[in-house]
Amino acid sequence: MTLKIGLIGTGWFGDMHARLLTQQKDVEVQAVTGSSQQKAEAFAAKLPNAKAYSNVEQMLDAHTLDAVYICTPPFARGNFEQQCIERGIPFLIEKPLSSEVELPEQLLAAVKEKGLITSVGYHFRYMDGTDKAKELLANRQLSLALGYWMGGAPGGTWWRRLERSGGQFVEQTTHIVDLLRYIAGEVTEVYAAYHEGILSSQDDNANVADSGTVTLKLESGMIATISNTCIIPAGDQSGLHFYTNAGKLEISHGGVKDYTAETIVEYKNNNNPYERQMAAFLHAVRTGDTSHIRSSYEDACKTHRITMAANASALSGQVIKL
Repeated sequence: MTLKIGLIGTGWFGDMHARLLTQQKDVEVQAVTGSSQQKAEAFAAKLPNAKAYSNVEQMLDAHTLDAVYICTPPFARGNFEQQCIERGIPFLIEKPLSSEVELPEQLLAAVKEKGLITSVGYHFRYMDGTDKAKELLANRQLSLALGYWMGGAPGGTWWRRLERSGGQFVEQTTHIVDLLRYIAGEVTEVYAAYHEGILSSQDDNANVADSGTVTLKLESGMIATISNTCIIPAGDQSGLHFYTNAGKLEISHGGVKDYTAETIVEYKNNNNPYERQMAAFLHAVRTGDTSHIRSSYEDACKTHRITMAANASALSGQVIKL
């Protein structure tokens, strides 16, 4: 059985997913929807037999698709998911779920009512190092986590507008929040402080915060602090460190470093997490078995609530209880 896939969005993520999909046996990207017909046609031209559309309803009406990939910016969300839900088409959507608070909750209710297969692009969950970290931390007492996402602001005008991207904590640092949840459990309290003024002085269009620090309390009693900045021109890095009764464990894109009293051991990430994420989703579409999907729409909503609570806390100066 050849799976027939539709793809919405012609940016970096759309291109990356399309390349992985076209490398699979019995998978065909049949249709592409872009923000314009011109963009869709240019993108579809790189794929064998793909048709181009500027309207998602036209695409879904013209093809009997087994699944859809949604790779649009967070402000361009809602209608694409709703169209898939109404037609009962499983979808994989990139993070974050939205730049809004309520939209994902509304969509989640519809997803659950339909019993739809979904996957969200929290690829850190699919890294070799994440599996190793969960294994190593399983029998240790966790007390503190320190997370970070440090870099510069992407050039796209939408990313630098709070109402369109949600800001860095929602759009990028969400990966670190999600990784914390995946390994250490649910968050119950959020307190955030943000700094503003540097990026906006360089770019009249920008209104997102330059930096932020968010303190989180978890159900287990452990605490975490996650910080980010989007103003540095060099030295970008991201990761999550756990401090336990056995020592320190660091997770990054490169893998895991485990510091104990006796040794320092490094475990490299050897897999492509996007491939594992894709395989889990396509397996679920083929078989109905969702056990390999590590982030469903319902689970991703929990991460989204935390990042939006951080924005709310920074604005109000108050602790937000979840």
